[in-house]
Amino acid sequence: MTDTTTALEPLVARLAETAPGLRVETGPGSTGLYAYDASNYRVPPRAVVFPRSVDDVVAVLRACRATGIPVTARGGGTSMAGNAVGPGVVLDFSRYLNRILDIDREARTARVEAGVILDALRSATALHGLTFGPDPSSHSRCTIGGMIGNDACGNRSVRHGRTSGHIEALEIVTADGVRAVADRTGLRAADPEDRDAVQRVAGLEADLRRLIDGNLASVRTELGRIPRQVSGYQLHHLLPENGFDMARALVGTEGSCAVVTAATVRLVATAQASTLLTLGYDDVVDAAEDVPEILRWNPTAVEGMDEAIVATMRARRGPDSVTGLPEGRAWLYVELDGDDQAAVDARAGELLDALKSQGRMTGGRVVHSPAERRSLWRVREDGAGLAARLVDGGESWPGWEDAAVAPEDLAAYLRDFRKLLAAHGLTGVLYGHFGAGCVHVRIDFDLATDAGRTATRRFLSEAAALVVEHGGTLSGEHGDGRARGELLEVMYSHRMIRAFAAFKEIFDPEGLLNPGVIVAPARLDDDLALHTPSDVLPVETLFSFPHDEDGFAGAVRRCVGVGRCRSDAGGVMCPSYRATGEENDSTRGRARLLQEMVRGGTVQDGWRSAEVRDALDLCLSCKACSSDCPVGVDMATYKAEFLHQHYKGRVRPRSHYSLGWLPLTSKLAGYAARPVNALLRGPVGKLLARLGGVTTKRRIPAFASRRALRRALRTVRTGEPAKTLLFVDSFTRAFRPEVAGAASRVLADAGIPCTAEEDLCCGLTWVSTGQLSLARRIMARTVARLDNGDDRPIVVAEPSCAAALKRDVPELLGTDAARRVAARVHTFTGALTDLAVPGWAPPELPDNVVLQTHCHEYATFKGRHPRDLLGRLGVAQVDEAEGCCGLAGNFGFEEQHYDTSMAVADLALKPRLDDIDPRTPAVVVADGFSCATQIDHLAGDRGIRALHLAELLDPAADRPGQPGENS
Repeated sequence: MTDTTTALEPLVARLAETAPGLRVETGPGSTGLYAYDASNYRVPPRAVVFPRSVDDVVAVLRACRATGIPVTARGGGTSMAGNAVGPGVVLDFSRYLNRILDIDREARTARVEAGVILDALRSATALHGLTFGPDPSSHSRCTIGGMIGNDACGNRSVRHGRTSGHIEALEIVTADGVRAVADRTGLRAADPEDRDAVQRVAGLEADLRRLIDGNLASVRTELGRIPRQVSGYQLHHLLPENGFDMARALVGTEGSCAVVTAATVRLVATAQASTLLTLGYDDVVDAAEDVPEILRWNPTAVEGMDEAIVATMRARRGPDSVTGLPEGRAWLYVELDGDDQAAVDARAGELLDALKSQGRMTGGRVVHSPAERRSLWRVREDGAGLAARLVDGGESWPGWEDAAVAPEDLAAYLRDFRKLLAAHGLTGVLYGHFGAGCVHVRIDFDLATDAGRTATRRFLSEAAALVVEHGGTLSGEHGDGRARGELLEVMYSHRMIRAFAAFKEIFDPEGLLNPGVIVAPARLDDDLALHTPSDVLPVETLFSFPHDEDGFAGAVRRCVGVGRCRSDAGGVMCPSYRATGEENDSTRGRARLLQEMVRGGTVQDGWRSAEVRDALDLCLSCKACSSDCPVGVDMATYKAEFLHQHYKGRVRPRSHYSLGWLPLTSKLAGYAARPVNALLRGPVGKLLARLGGVTTKRRIPAFASRRALRRALRTVRTGEPAKTLLFVDSFTRAFRPEVAGAASRVLADAGIPCTAEEDLCCGLTWVSTGQLSLARRIMARTVARLDNGDDRPIVVAEPSCAAALKRDVPELLGTDAARRVAARVHTFTGALTDLAVPGWAPPELPDNVVLQTHCHEYATFKGRHPRDLLGRLGVAQVDEAEGCCGLAGNFGFEEQHYDTSMAVADLALKPRLDDIDPRTPAVVVADGFSCATQIDHLAGDRGIRALHLAELLDPAADRPGQPGENS
């Protein structure tokens, strides 16, 4: 085993000489991020390198060989078996080596670099009516190189099988820095003019042929027995009858034999028609019993899951987030495809009838709605995250999440596996690729104590014996990694284990490539992330983190690394990652650094850590992760708590004072709005902005006078007592009082007239800048005024303030009074959705609306979406800019964040505004003050103004959105 204590300086110096410009990170702010993947393991690397070319990879491997430092190749970092963490240098291919080099429509192939995201490849090939067949649930962030590393499969593996079946050629770099090509007929040097490389590669191939010739019987009898047999090395592809297919033999080697830099992959035609059946069962074993019959109908997918996942999804994203499932406690998704939709639908009906005759289903239906099908697949694809932190708060872990048997043996295996769980007093959440016999399960192991780890070892050993007894494999697609490598001896003969070792030694005689997996594996209970030192950071916080047993430590532990925050395939998170592409700007990266801070690992300065502060710097506090993240990570809250602790007793950034105290300063400005606005429009305004850490690239919004607010809130005479309380937040009061007036008129028109509370604050700006002690005092005053025996619904026109009252107030104060107030809070959309009198209809609305939904509304008020309300009220087309506007309260006003703010706006909002035809101006709706301000900034002099929904629906407006008086 390589000595990883070797000094890093010679490596860095060598790389500076041989690969100038190569990005090499050695600080805790990077090594802490890359100490984890999506597994149970934590292995801090010595350095993280971001290659831009194959020459960079060659330079790194040669330098590592010269200095004796191991290398681990990494794609999206979504490995659940620990195959993407290592003790030496981690090569992150996803950042720069991510180009699609060629698509050959006629040959149905594509040549791609290893860091290409699967969805990026599928989007590019879709233009040609083609796609890449394997589709793991992490398709929005996993890389092709990572899929090659563990021979990934996916939801449609019933039709398309494993990645290895779609590989034509691999471009590799060996451990000693030689470039080669592995294809369907063998191995050759990438440059035929390089005599040394030609000789080296020829020697490799000769050694490999001798290895196979000496182990023909074992390879033929032990490997390739069932469709999902991923464990070990796939040496059977090198058999004479298989043509010495070197490309397929290297797939699934987990970067332990060579580093893949590019691949030529085979593509398949996109189906012209498809449909989805959802089948309900009382039990997952009953569901598995029906799999053999379903497979007779040639489906593309047969996926299973149990009720715990569905319940967690509904709790996380709202009760309407999962529809289309029949009655049951376990379900199968069955997808059929073909050339004609009518024929596919007819076949689906016939299959449903056939299954009903089997008598095991509790119900079934054909799902015709594309939107409903997308939402159902979202539940299945988020299974790993949803199962990690269930609705009851319980935690579960991978480790035995990837076993597979032949599909016809699945029911018997599941029956015995559940008995094994019960015998060990464990609970498992089951889901997976039932049509391929591959079961994913997350189990409530106790990995934090010595006794729990001992019990886990015992269970895993017995589970390995059980799956082998059923003719199965330890891994069906995730690879062996650190989780199962030690157990390979249960599955394979000693002769085969020696053959695996010889195969690796031919390629990597010094054991530098991804040590600890498959060959000479680490113990499965070494390097566990939950094995924390005893001197962890004491965590006493102001936020209560009521949903996490261990408070802040348990909250940041929610991140299990599945990496949905690194995708841009639906949802709102994570805007900063989408803008920069940097791991430390992702929700996952920040959570991992916070975990390091809590454990006192690579980050050793605790709350004073500059690395954590810098990683959190570009977090927009949008709260989208609290909804979009399958495990409910809430980085906005973690950031607020960190800033509070970090700056306790210290001078803060200037913007924390200028923007954090905005509710107070804006209130004072309201008494002299005209002179204040005149002052701010001149040179003094720019000077004040600079002194306050505020960008001068934005116009400071004009303050409204107190008189303007009184005019806006003139009594609306309805003849009815007030049924709601309109909470006039600081932003509405200070900058757009006309919204308060419009809201009061719309509420009256909807049969829920209001009175207004004009002089309270939710404390949001103090929370977002981490001034939590002040926020608590302000919130306590607000709660005392609102919790006065009045149980009327509280309607808040500003979504961010509504979210603060709904979530931040009870979690910071922790009192029954705060919880009572929070329970009464509605957004303006929510009030009209839930409280308006039946049959209410607003004035005539436009046919088309461009909508920017506030991130806090999206995250906090699930199922009460402005898009849905506008549709119900008669707007034919709602063109929503899905994602953050980029301003995000104080963030986009801060001088150092302006460029990132605009980069985030470029992702969704700006393209929507640019599409507006100036000859037929569209109505733009944005309830959030930040969103409306950003729209005004982006629109410039184009005459586009964002309306609050209340202004659009205002019965007193001459036309939708007539502006009010601000001064």
